[in-house]
Amino acid sequence: MLKTWLLKTWLKKFLAEPLIHFLLIGALLFISYGLLNEGNETGLDDKNRIVISETDIKRLSAQWYKKWQRLPTKTELQGLIEHRIHEEVMYREALRMGFEHNDPVIRRRLAQKMEFISSDLAEQLEPSEAELSDYLQTHSERFELPARVSFKQIYLSIDKRGAKATADAQHLLQQLTQLKQSASVEEIKNLGDPIMLGQEHNELSQQGISRVFGEEFAAKIFTLPVASWQGPIVSAYGVHVVFIDNKTSAKLPDLSVIHKEVSIEWLAEQQKKMDQVFYQGLRERYQIIISDKISKNITLSVN
Repeated sequence: MLKTWLLKTWLKKFLAEPLIHFLLIGALLFISYGLLNEGNETGLDDKNRIVISETDIKRLSAQWYKKWQRLPTKTELQGLIEHRIHEEVMYREALRMGFEHNDPVIRRRLAQKMEFISSDLAEQLEPSEAELSDYLQTHSERFELPARVSFKQIYLSIDKRGAKATADAQHLLQQLTQLKQSASVEEIKNLGDPIMLGQEHNELSQQGISRVFGEEFAAKIFTLPVASWQGPIVSAYGVHVVFIDNKTSAKLPDLSVIHKEVSIEWLAEQQKKMDQVFYQGLRERYQIIISDKISKNITLSVN
């Protein structure tokens, strides 16, 4: 009884792994592909026979409908079939003449089609809420809402004031501190020097502040206390005295709020893992031989 229980428990955990699902689906896909393509995808029974099956015609009609939002007429469908036959004839003759060899475009396209197999398999996966919750916590930096700050600033130009800019900022800071803790934009608009960036900025992230005032200013302003005049602070433009109106810390939203975004990220990571497993499985079927010349200095002459 104990052995049976342990076996059932192990099988349950084993089958719950997404990569196991991928490998099982992949195996079934390759088996099905082999059975369905003993001739070729158009029903080829020999090298000189092309069969356009009912499935092929339905697929051509579906492709037409997807593009034009209506079914093809009889004449249009006949044209689609003739185009498919033309394409198949030219494709086979190209293969017969060996055009696919050493053609980088064809090689890239065929390799891409193989990659689509693992991508299609990955799309079949459905994450559980527990998996998404764990993924959100493990990759919190991807979904975290950044810290934000609202502030007013008074600018003093180094170009205009020179070495006195810092001293003037310190003097202005003393005046503001003694006068009042807060001040409206209207009250401070005539203090300092004109600047096109504006004196009031609301709900900016560190990245947003960095784009406007520079990285040094952005990093400094998030260390300042709320509800008091602070300075002088140097930016890419000059010297500033600032008042922090409000500051919020970075936070991680609930999964329910960003469920779709987390699902997309989770699926992308699973697909990346599956692509690697899929490729490694295929690669192991080949003996890889790399010329020892790769380790030597090779010079190419360009004519």
